[in-house]
Amino acid sequence: MTHLEFELDRDYVELNQLLKLTGLCDSGGQGKQIVASGAVYVDGQQELRKTCKIHAGQIVQIDDVEIRVVAV
Repeated sequence: MTHLEFELDRDYVELNQLLKLTGLCDSGGQGKQIVASGAVYVDGQQELRKTCKIHAGQIVQIDDVEIRVVAV
């Protein structure tokens, strides 16, 4: 499994934008498609809301990539 760390410099980031900002997809639109496909998990639970607010301390997983969101 690949582990990434994303430094959050605001209150939250939308899930589809997080996928884009970490380089897992090329655009927010592509991020929305990935979320809609059911491939994304937040804190171990499948997440289908494309613009779900992700806060520091949460863990997002897609396939074999885990993104740990940390506060700056």
